[in-house]
Amino acid sequence: MTEPNELKVEALLDIINSSARKAMAEYKNTGHGVPGVDAGTFHPLDFATDTLALRKAIRLLKGACEQLNIILAPPQCTVNNFVHNYNWACIDVAVQSRIADVLDKHPDGLSLDVLADAVNLDKTKVARMLRVLALRGCFKEVKQDVFANTQLSLMLKATTNVGFWIKLQQEFPKYAVVLYETMVDQEFARSDKLERAPRASALRKEAKNNGFWEMDMSLDEARDIFHKAMMGYSEIQDSSVVLHHYPWDKISSVVDIGSGIGAMSIPLAKTFPHLRITNQDLPEIIKLSRNAWETNSPELLLNGHVEFVPLNFLEESPVVGKDVYYLRSIVHDWPDKESMVILHNCGLLQNQYHMIDECVLSRAFEGPDIGANESSEDHKAPEPTLLNFSSHTTHQMDMIMWFLYNSKERTLKEFKDIGQVPSMPGYIDDV
Repeated sequence: MTEPNELKVEALLDIINSSARKAMAEYKNTGHGVPGVDAGTFHPLDFATDTLALRKAIRLLKGACEQLNIILAPPQCTVNNFVHNYNWACIDVAVQSRIADVLDKHPDGLSLDVLADAVNLDKTKVARMLRVLALRGCFKEVKQDVFANTQLSLMLKATTNVGFWIKLQQEFPKYAVVLYETMVDQEFARSDKLERAPRASALRKEAKNNGFWEMDMSLDEARDIFHKAMMGYSEIQDSSVVLHHYPWDKISSVVDIGSGIGAMSIPLAKTFPHLRITNQDLPEIIKLSRNAWETNSPELLLNGHVEFVPLNFLEESPVVGKDVYYLRSIVHDWPDKESMVILHNCGLLQNQYHMIDECVLSRAFEGPDIGANESSEDHKAPEPTLLNFSSHTTHQMDMIMWFLYNSKERTLKEFKDIGQVPSMPGYIDDV
């Protein structure tokens, strides 16, 4: 008789096989085949706006692979791997020195001597860093001491939105290292205020004592990096999938609250030109947004369907009388108190339709009547995969929210709780 743990391993192997075949089928359906690990160009699916089926297959594949490794690898090795990972430092060097940009001009590869001279770095150290990343398919050594781009390293170019997302995270490690300090410090430990986030603690040591929004958003360069990074985050999260799974053709107007420079509203306008779109954000961001539209998509402004209206959602309400009020990755930036203010000001309880586009956490012991999995059977990880399909992506984002803002990602129940704004009548049944 096969023992239970062996059965779990066999089940995971079946999931890996079936999900990999589903992913391959999605790639092959494009007529371009399955991408190679050292491909020097992007696959058409890489920037497709609806890759939901592929994402679901990869979600299963990644989770099952990771769980299989946890089961079969010695625990001391697995625990060591949690911290013994400096790919992020090598990526940071590649982004800051623009190595991918240099190699982009040499698709067949560039010698280490010439590359190191071009980025003004020591060639031995450049080689060590590139070989670390090449082990993960990011850059490739085509022959001895000759390097070229891969589809992964192309994402690090200075012109990509994902490159800006990586650049935004350059200082995150120094906020992470003070996490324990903030959990035992009397002033920080039990506070959920923005000014008591780990980031604030780290900056205090540098004689800086500003909140994230006041400090980083006061500089033009910082604002530019942040909002392009949000475009990159949208690509990473495949946020454009909402374009294909909501009946936009049946409505006439939408307000993008906290619109940034158009990560959602620009593709929405391109896909559904009949929509009247209102972009709302802080006044200085609205100026950036208008410039971004005029530079990147001027044709979308010709029909008069797009407007730009300043809004401070902590103090004001958005324009009234629209069909849909859309908030993407807004609520997770704020602790509960501020989130409730935002939802109240945005009229969540005033018979208007709101679309809240956020990550949702699963918890092990929440009942099916309140947990994140209640929304769809499709969101339930199959046995024997761990919670969240063994994926830690959403929980890692939860940590980033903690480091920066003292905020968090939420379960569906927590979204419902903040939707029931104190002193306001009614309760939302769904978010």
